Amino acid sequence: MTTVDLHHHGDAELGPGLADFAVNVRPGTPPAWLRERLRTAVDDVAAYPSDVQARQVIAARHGRQVAEVLVTAGAAEAFVLLARAMRPRHAVVVHPAFTEPEAALRSAGVRVDRLLLSGSFDMQPHAVPHDADFVVLGNPTNPTGVLHSRRTIEELRRPGRVLVVDEAFMDFVPGEAESLAGDPQVVVTRSLTKMWGLAGARVGYVLAPSAIVTRLAAARPPWATSTFANVAVEACLTPAALHEAHEAAAEIAVEASLFAGSLAEIPGVTVLPTAANFLLLHAPTRDDVHQQLRRRGFAVRRCDSFPGLSSHYIRVAVRDARSNEALVAALRATMG
Repeated sequence: MTTVDLHHHGDAELGPGLADFAVNVRPGTPPAWLRERLRTAVDDVAAYPSDVQARQVIAARHGRQVAEVLVTAGAAEAFVLLARAMRPRHAVVVHPAFTEPEAALRSAGVRVDRLLLSGSFDMQPHAVPHDADFVVLGNPTNPTGVLHSRRTIEELRRPGRVLVVDEAFMDFVPGEAESLAGDPQVVVTRSLTKMWGLAGARVGYVLAPSAIVTRLAAARPPWATSTFANVAVEACLTPAALHEAHEAAAEIAVEASLFAGSLAEIPGVTVLPTAANFLLLHAPTRDDVHQQLRRRGFAVRRCDSFPGLSSHYIRVAVRDARSNEALVAALRATMG
């Protein structure tokens, strides 16, 4: 098995003077109204935090029972809790994908196999070993941008198998038609980081059968979710905030299409379709695009740390039109 740095992430690409196309957080976030809610929350930090209301809000948002919800310190904590609390015998992680689920499983001493997708990165459920009792995949998947259908993912369900779907970027899919957040047989992890610019607040949640939520909660210390995280959940799942997110997702989808069209005109560059707020680019004749763009002032996500990809791939976040045009010009000069 090829050794890669499973803990390398987009923030490691940033540096002074570099335009940020490496971190997949919506530009201009947190919005002013959310910043104000978080500032106001300072008045409550003397009290021990309670996530009761946040869990109720999440349950209502997805049509679940409160007992099926756990607020976490981002999706990353959810993967650690799942690995340590569930202790599967044979885990399979579908790659290329966010690497923290595999890192958490390996850290917990779990046997992990990789299912490496290629080509258009479509999922083939029959390729997952039948005896796998724990399967993880992303939807939409980071860094490919692939959106798997509900039907395809549901084919992975088996008696005795825990199926985990990382939906950290699902709120960038207008309408979220392929989300399994309402499926009581599936474990779904979600994050508020990307849409709302809350990486520093560490805000995510798990939707799972109540028995699994109980096991995850038992693996945490008391008061594990901060006041700020609870307030952020309550603020970002109101009808008004959900409407704002829907509008933002639609706008980003349009910008992503325009950005992809411009990038695809560059000789030697293949742009993969995306359902998220980033694009995966393939430059099969070059393995130094990441470094060359950095020299030109642009931080992009190198992809050789994703199992199944190589230095011929880079991931770029979708920004505003002017910024995107600047990256297109830099990449054209690099490929020229």
